[in-house]
Amino acid sequence: MPNPSAPSAPAARPASAGRRPFLPSWPWLVVIATVVIAFTIVEGLAGLLIGVMLCALGAAVYTLVTNKPGMMNLPSRAWAGAVLAAALALSLPASMLTDPPDQAPAAAPTASPTPAAVDPEPDEAEAPDEREAKPTSTAEPETEDAAPDPEAPSPSVPNDPDGRTALGLLETIPVKGPAAATGYDRVVQFGESWPDTDGNGCDTRNDILVRDLQDVDRDGSCRVISGTLVGPYTGKQIAFQRGQDTSHLVQIDHVVALQNAWITGAQQTTYEVRVAFANDPLNLLAVDGPTNSSKGSSNAASWLPPNKAFRCDYVARQISVKAAYGLWVVPPEKEAMQRVLSACPDQPAYASGYDAAPNVEPRAEPEPPVEEPAPAPAPAPQEEQPPPAPEHVHFENCTAARDAGAAPRASRRSGIRAPSRPRRGRRRLRVELGGSPPRGPRRLAHRRRISNVI
Repeated sequence: MPNPSAPSAPAARPASAGRRPFLPSWPWLVVIATVVIAFTIVEGLAGLLIGVMLCALGAAVYTLVTNKPGMMNLPSRAWAGAVLAAALALSLPASMLTDPPDQAPAAAPTASPTPAAVDPEPDEAEAPDEREAKPTSTAEPETEDAAPDPEAPSPSVPNDPDGRTALGLLETIPVKGPAAATGYDRVVQFGESWPDTDGNGCDTRNDILVRDLQDVDRDGSCRVISGTLVGPYTGKQIAFQRGQDTSHLVQIDHVVALQNAWITGAQQTTYEVRVAFANDPLNLLAVDGPTNSSKGSSNAASWLPPNKAFRCDYVARQISVKAAYGLWVVPPEKEAMQRVLSACPDQPAYASGYDAAPNVEPRAEPEPPVEEPAPAPAPAPQEEQPPPAPEHVHFENCTAARDAGAAPRASRRSGIRAPSRPRRGRRRLRVELGGSPPRGPRRLAHRRRISNVI
């Protein structure tokens, strides 16, 4: 019979009661660390938050259901509820980091030192194709082609009046290596963007928007405020609306980029020809901003439009522009053009839209500075030398010889020290010489003083 006074045996405690709360055992610690590291590698900071959130969420749910400490050694269901709330709170920043942001606008182009037009809106700025950027597309992109609109009209340009094909015109263009890009500057070498070079009262950008957009709405006679563009590079339709945050969606691309022209012969032309090149309608297309940014200053060897249906027209434009302005192509560029035109050998060449000289103010080229010869150094001043004393001239004393210039004078350079005049005491001594000299030791000292004076 059990003794009622005997102390009862202590109740059995769970195995985790001896551990501190929120300190999992090493097997669970390895599992948690593996999950967090895996999510961090895949998703970065968002993955770190997701990994911590999933581990905390699993541990809290397990403790709430079973009332057991679980892998995170939670002391009670109250602690599990707090951990669950914290895990749900982490879901908000994690979702913000993982959700794809809205389509970011194209990178802002490099602003010109002076405004190119009266309108300060961003669509009047320089197109991004003038920036030095590495192409992100290759001549044969692997991505799926965008479905082009079969009824989308190609921007109309006149065909070559000689009836030449683009492939035949390519054979007339010289093939050389690229020149150095030293001295390239968009504004200095190709003028501001965008001027009124044809003298019709509208700047070049608005002229191209009127030509390439559909359902154009203008503010006045020139300023395009809205319209619809079927992008020739992608075949996609873009609703254009002028504004601070929307104008960049439609940009004006130089088919032959200005920097590419600079290294393939434009350095050898005049400023007026380069301004005409930068504003020639044959070399300009209204395109979507992101695709224009991906092109940069690439040639046909490193970038072609994703819309394969437009590649023949694109390459024909490049060939026609380079032929019209006396530019050359590099060997890889010519090979890429021939490869594209092999699928359309009858693709016609185009004529430049600038048959007459554009309305460009001539600019005086700076003359190289003329180096003037350095003046000859002035001769060093000659030290005046005293006239030499005549030979065999007898002077009464040293003072007379010195006054006549026969005695040496003091000179810092020669190091000769002229004799100084006797002091007053010595002159008094000479006056006293008429008396009888002292005798004995005083006589010897008297002779020394006389010899010092003389």
